[in-house]
Amino acid sequence: MAGLSWNIFTTRVGILAEGIQTFKMEEESIRSPKAEENVSCNGDASSLPTELQLQASHKPQVYVCSLSPHLIAKAQEELQEKPEWRLRDAQALRDMILKEAPNLKTRLDDAFLLRFLRARKFDYDRALKLLLNYHASQRTWPEVFANLRPSAIKCVLDSGFLTVLPHPDPLGRCILVIRPGRWIISDYPITENIRAIYITLEKLVQAEENQVNGIVILADYSGVTLSQAAQLGPFMAKKVIGILQDGFPMRIKTVNVINEPIIFKGIFAIIKPFLKEKMTERFILHGSDLSSLHKDIPPNILPQEYGGTMGKLNTTAWADTLLAFEEEFVAEFGQVHTPTDNSHAEFVPGPNEQSGQQCDDSFRGVRSQLYYCY
Repeated sequence: MAGLSWNIFTTRVGILAEGIQTFKMEEESIRSPKAEENVSCNGDASSLPTELQLQASHKPQVYVCSLSPHLIAKAQEELQEKPEWRLRDAQALRDMILKEAPNLKTRLDDAFLLRFLRARKFDYDRALKLLLNYHASQRTWPEVFANLRPSAIKCVLDSGFLTVLPHPDPLGRCILVIRPGRWIISDYPITENIRAIYITLEKLVQAEENQVNGIVILADYSGVTLSQAAQLGPFMAKKVIGILQDGFPMRIKTVNVINEPIIFKGIFAIIKPFLKEKMTERFILHGSDLSSLHKDIPPNILPQEYGGTMGKLNTTAWADTLLAFEEEFVAEFGQVHTPTDNSHAEFVPGPNEQSGQQCDDSFRGVRSQLYYCY
């Protein structure tokens, strides 16, 4: 009897062992496709279906708010941003993108989408329109966006055409200084200047405080000549203004223009038709009156050239900042800023924009106006 019990026991142990072995084999067979998928995701994303390439190219990023308590309150008051709803709002925009533009190659992480939500005061529809314009503008202007990287615009940086002051204004807004008179036409085309401005905006918009506070532009037109001004025709002006107003998630709060020559009347005549009324009101013409400028930007953050106390204007520091941004910029821009061929992103013009034909037809008259002003 004892022998029979032992035989039954060993038989059951054998069956149990076989069951465990079978379970392990089935588990490995289930895991193996996932393992291969992970290899593909960590390796060549192009081996995945098109709809999965975006997810493979960007690992999930956990958003961590970097705003100070003061800026959180400011964003809530001015931008209708509620911290407790922030991620829900980002998800809502993400869902709209996947539904309205499923083939658009774009980042979908919270930090990226919040740029567009803040720029449009958390209006989902307007934020989506801005994001689509952001991508479409690059697709329609290859002269500016092809091979766009900081090292490619080093000639502009070396010329001193633009820089960002080291300290923000009392409202926390960074000050972008643009000096068109530093551009030598024979050195490079005007589109290189536009490329430099765009890369600068891309660097500035990374900081959440700039998304909330916006930026200020200080445009110094000293030394601008007729030949330089003539390079900015209506077609070019329309594209630049279109990007700044309707195609980039940055809030431009004020444009301070100083040292403008009489020819600036002609330049502004080219720009103004494309400016929305709200943006037109943000242009402040100071002439050579630095005391007028100091009412908007205090001397303690301005360089000597503009009646400030911060020493001579230094353009090298910002140039170095952008050049150090090269690897990060290329990694992001190469993946995000090139919509797929079947993308449905189309630039939606603002209400004040004219057709390209109208721009071309008016160019001759505007050039005459430039010569008259000169």
